[in-house]
Amino acid sequence: MTYHNPVLLAESVQQLVTNPSGSYIDVTFGGGGHSRKILESLNPDGHLLAFDQDPDAQHNIIDDERFQFVPSNFRHLKKFAQYYKCCPADGILADLGVSSYQFDTAERGFSHRFDGALDMRMNQQKGVSAREIINGYAPERLASMFYTYGELPNGKQLARQIVSEREKAEIATTAQLVAAVTPMLPKGKENKVLSQLFQAIRIEVNDEMAVLKEFLSQTVECLKPGGRLVVIAYHSLEDRLVKNFMRSGKFEGEADKDFFGNLMTPFTLITRKAIVPDEDEIAVNPRARSAKLRVAEKK
Repeated sequence: MTYHNPVLLAESVQQLVTNPSGSYIDVTFGGGGHSRKILESLNPDGHLLAFDQDPDAQHNIIDDERFQFVPSNFRHLKKFAQYYKCCPADGILADLGVSSYQFDTAERGFSHRFDGALDMRMNQQKGVSAREIINGYAPERLASMFYTYGELPNGKQLARQIVSEREKAEIATTAQLVAAVTPMLPKGKENKVLSQLFQAIRIEVNDEMAVLKEFLSQTVECLKPGGRLVVIAYHSLEDRLVKNFMRSGKFEGEADKDFFGNLMTPFTLITRKAIVPDEDEIAVNPRARSAKLRVAEKK
């Protein structure tokens, strides 16, 4: 089962592993690319805990006594890290977003390029599907979702168009959704707008922004002093949360200050500017184009 080429593989693991005997956590296991590279960097005393809520990821579990797999959403980081005695850890890695495998599996419904069930759940055994959201949300709620998570200025028009079409017949597949909104797509920007639209729905389906905030907040307790937090983000909403949290320990606003005016932040920035893929990597893996890698160290 081919998931995808891990993005910024060498750079992320190099930044993550500072102690070959340490304990590490990969919260987005997927095809196991980053996890395998981490294990290569560890000696026999090292340990790796990996999370993935997608049942398909379990086909890629690594047979290594230093490796432990957790079939769970990484919003439960602290609970499982403590259970498996991997807290505090020497480093935590998160490669956010959707794998190429998930995008390219039509029946998952993540891509507008393939016709499949309108699902988009990372874990198809839980939660509300994209089909239920598209056919059930009020137009105002759809518009807000498109504007907030897809950064689509014409969110209201798209919402009205979808409501109009679903009144004729339920929108049950990705192709039906694409057909429903096609009249509202600006010429020459069809694919860009569809990608933003599908992104917005996927974020809503999987509660991705809330999950990311919960995860980041728990990393402070789950890292040792000197432990590294390494995060790869793929769109501005994710990257903004990661950047703000690493800089200030908050998702919005400035860091708190002590009595003497010194910033009270849980992390020291290792990367002042995000690390991005070079042209060679983008040529091999076009989906890497939007990736931004940020690294911070627990104080």
